[in-house]
Amino acid sequence: MSAQPIPGLAAVLRDGRQYVLDSVQGLTEDQASKKPAPGRWSVLECMEHIAIVEDRFYGWILNGTENAPEKSWERETKLFTMATDRSYKVQAPEAVVPTGRFATLQEAVAEFEKFRDRTMQLANDKGVELYSIGATHPRFGEMNGSDVMNLMAAHARRHADQILETREAL
Repeated sequence: MSAQPIPGLAAVLRDGRQYVLDSVQGLTEDQASKKPAPGRWSVLECMEHIAIVEDRFYGWILNGTENAPEKSWERETKLFTMATDRSYKVQAPEAVVPTGRFATLQEAVAEFEKFRDRTMQLANDKGVELYSIGATHPRFGEMNGSDVMNLMAAHARRHADQILETREAL
């Protein structure tokens, strides 16, 4: 049984998933493992990072606090815009830096899809209850569960854009 849905959240998660999948479509394993330049991530590393962060953010929601900020479309929009802006680089925290967990792009994509399925199910099950779940992001501060899910979608899109940039550089 699903709760009252948050308008637009399912579409943001679904469309974000497709954007990521489209970004890796047609790549060979060899292409996916090549780095476009020293110090830059390969497509495979980007996909590993996307999956790790999706899982981490999911845990924030499951283990959230009751100190959730009120819903704010303005905050959600600002978070989404900031997270997808590739005009500035962000250093990933050590806990989510790729370490070679996946041997193939296919494995990484499957893990991302598994995590996104789980995220979408949680969005469906919790619905507006997500507004009452609190989490703290080290960069963006206090968030509610809906904010976190919107940030998940934005984060995945940011790295899908990085994947597209990497494809062009190869």
